Amino acid sequence: MTTLGRVVTDNKEHNESAGECIDRRRFLKSTATAGAGLVLNPAVFGQSDNRKVDNMNVALIGLGVQCGRLMDAIFETGTDKTDGIRFKAVCDIFPYKLKYISRRLKIARKHDVTAYESYEEMLAKEKYLHAAIITTPDWLHAPMTIACLKAGLHVYCEKEMSNNLQDAKKMVQTARETKRLLQIGHQRRSNPRYQVAEKLIREHRLLGKLLNINAQWNRSVSSHKVPLPNQRIWMDEAALKKHGYDSMDELVNWRWYEKFGGGPLGDLGSHQIDVFNWFLGQVKPKSVLASGANDYFNYQHNENVMSIYDYQTDQGSVRAFYQVLNTTCWGTYGQYYETFMGDVGTLLISEFATDENNGWVCIEDYARSDDAVMKRWNNCIRQKLIGGQFELPTVCKDKRILVLGGTKVLWPHPLLQRCTKHVHQPHLKNFFDAIRGKAKLNCPGEVGYETAVAVLKANDAIIEGRKVEFAPEEFKV
Repeated sequence: MTTLGRVVTDNKEHNESAGECIDRRRFLKSTATAGAGLVLNPAVFGQSDNRKVDNMNVALIGLGVQCGRLMDAIFETGTDKTDGIRFKAVCDIFPYKLKYISRRLKIARKHDVTAYESYEEMLAKEKYLHAAIITTPDWLHAPMTIACLKAGLHVYCEKEMSNNLQDAKKMVQTARETKRLLQIGHQRRSNPRYQVAEKLIREHRLLGKLLNINAQWNRSVSSHKVPLPNQRIWMDEAALKKHGYDSMDELVNWRWYEKFGGGPLGDLGSHQIDVFNWFLGQVKPKSVLASGANDYFNYQHNENVMSIYDYQTDQGSVRAFYQVLNTTCWGTYGQYYETFMGDVGTLLISEFATDENNGWVCIEDYARSDDAVMKRWNNCIRQKLIGGQFELPTVCKDKRILVLGGTKVLWPHPLLQRCTKHVHQPHLKNFFDAIRGKAKLNCPGEVGYETAVAVLKANDAIIEGRKVEFAPEEFKV
């Protein structure tokens, strides 16, 4: 949440050797050389010599709620020590957050961090940075990401990529031009439970022919907004306007304003609609029909949205229903989840994974007499990808959730793959491993852009009051 401004604390000269990190001036000179048609050593871009990034210097831009989640993911698992992650700079326009996060990193974590109000000034003064983590409002993702990429940093940018597709496309183009890595924060793509679930559907074909998808993310009226901080620490009107905001509510609850974000579909729906595309084999939707309203809170964005996506796969057509509500937290499987339904079975999964709802794959009663189907299911049991039927956790037996298969129409098998770490940790680790040349990004900018197209066009369908068709070229950069 930054624009032009002042440096808050004095920038200290880093003691890292020139061989350990990329110097900003040398990088800019190198990219100019590349533009002249000369071939550079791959080590210039930090891809061939992993020793250059064993200790990784990272900047945090935007210090709000999501930034706190990502920091927790890193510190909870010891990533700052075991993976050599060192926070060197933090940036935000909100003085209170800037002071709080920088003190937390300095005192509690012993990171030699410098605080900035301006990301431009941070990039100009910080000579030795490998990467930036950007968790600002959507409207700032593109300018900040592009500036960081051009300065030689790899970028982890939260979803939605942008609240307009033109800027999202520029982010991908800049990553290609600078040969920097751009990871978009669709963290389910690095979650081992979701990775196994995708294989159960596509590789092991446990569901048979996938025909329908149903997902939701519902919140009550009491949890749809971030509470405003104590008024004594608010930014004054002039400071807010300097950075494009008219009030503290716009700054804190930017997701509900059209200028700053993509509404509930962009905020919550993008996570799950991204899974639709992924589990279908990175297939893009053909059309979307959506309905929404802002007649409860009277916000700029619709608080309740229902949408239907049409896909065409090698096996035939698939319909995907998605619902995001902000006036109830009701859900038959919890607050948010995804359901994939085939003619043989159904897979039910949620990122909110506890003992009682780690995930299930349920076989249709009639399919248990099909030898070919049972062979596939039994193979997955032997490989310990799924458990035996009705292997219910104790909390399920205690009737704390609806027991699946009570009518003996569906016979449930639990998913055995768990994610024991913070849900954001595997995605962050994938990003850091990719910088070190040890992995490929699970959600590069090109993939994030495809999801942004699917999500933002659903908002268009609501506004236009009609089914919106997708052209294949719309998903290309």
